[in-house]
Amino acid sequence: MGRVLNRNTDQEPQFIVYTMGDPNGLGPELICSLELEKICSEKKMLIIGLEEALDYHCRHLKKDKFWSRIDDIAKLNKLGPGIYLMEPEGLEKVALKPGHAHVHGGLSAGRSLDLACTLLKVGMAGALVTGPLNKAMLQEAGFDFAGHTEFLGERFGVGKDKVCMHLWGEKLRVSLATTHPPLRQVPELISIERVVRCLKLTFELMKKMDLASLPIGVCGLNPHAGEMGKIGREEIEIIGPAVEEAKSLGVNAEGPYPADTLFYQAAQGKFSSVLAMYHDQGLGPLKLLHFGQAVNITLGLPIVRTSVDHGTGYDLVGTGKADPGSLKQAIFMAEQLAG
Repeated sequence: MGRVLNRNTDQEPQFIVYTMGDPNGLGPELICSLELEKICSEKKMLIIGLEEALDYHCRHLKKDKFWSRIDDIAKLNKLGPGIYLMEPEGLEKVALKPGHAHVHGGLSAGRSLDLACTLLKVGMAGALVTGPLNKAMLQEAGFDFAGHTEFLGERFGVGKDKVCMHLWGEKLRVSLATTHPPLRQVPELISIERVVRCLKLTFELMKKMDLASLPIGVCGLNPHAGEMGKIGREEIEIIGPAVEEAKSLGVNAEGPYPADTLFYQAAQGKFSSVLAMYHDQGLGPLKLLHFGQAVNITLGLPIVRTSVDHGTGYDLVGTGKADPGSLKQAIFMAEQLAG
């Protein structure tokens, strides 16, 4: 599995790849609880991660094994529709600890992502769906990234600051100008270039999903969108000019508007989506409406990547209470965007 592969240019990408994320979290359990055999009856899906985690949850869910293990990358192109599993090299000593954060979980998640990126780069896969990981354990295992978005931006040569995190829900869709920095760093990270880039990427997605006739609503950074400069000047000096520049490039966008009213209007259908300035400004309203059903999409990558809208959920592991709805939607969205 470790040898270098040449890019496959002779055929269309074959697989939807699912990385389980942290094997101690909900990633393995959710994929086991889906009726994946029905969803993928005529498709090819490759699960990447610790096989022991799938075995564990199948036993607890009283479900038969639903995958075939493949240990040779070269055999992937010869496979027909079905569900397959590859376990990355270097996980032989990983100890499974369901429901508990452990550095081994970060190691498994990081190596699974590395293998998935290899397959995507050589054209063996058409889309990536990711299960949740623990960012602290990922970093403790030696992968110096704040999360999936930054990891994939680096691995695909885009740069961790050149991609945009987007959460897609039925009523509300939200992009983030910044992803996972501490809150006190957000003002210095907001730039005209960053806001314009996120607006362009979000608008491209809206066009693909036939929503481009509605404007993207842009949040201010400060309360009341700065109150004409009385509560902050980022709206006047950065965000407003960025919106105007994006509009000159053909992007349908409006703002900046106060976030406390913009999200309500977006949920009522006035806007195609919202560009929030920081993580909790955007994802608080999104998860209030769509927790467990939204899809995380990384914009700006040369490949399609979707993910669940939640974390590892250690407290839910093994309880049977975890809802696989977000994962199911992430798989469907990956197919739609890749197709």
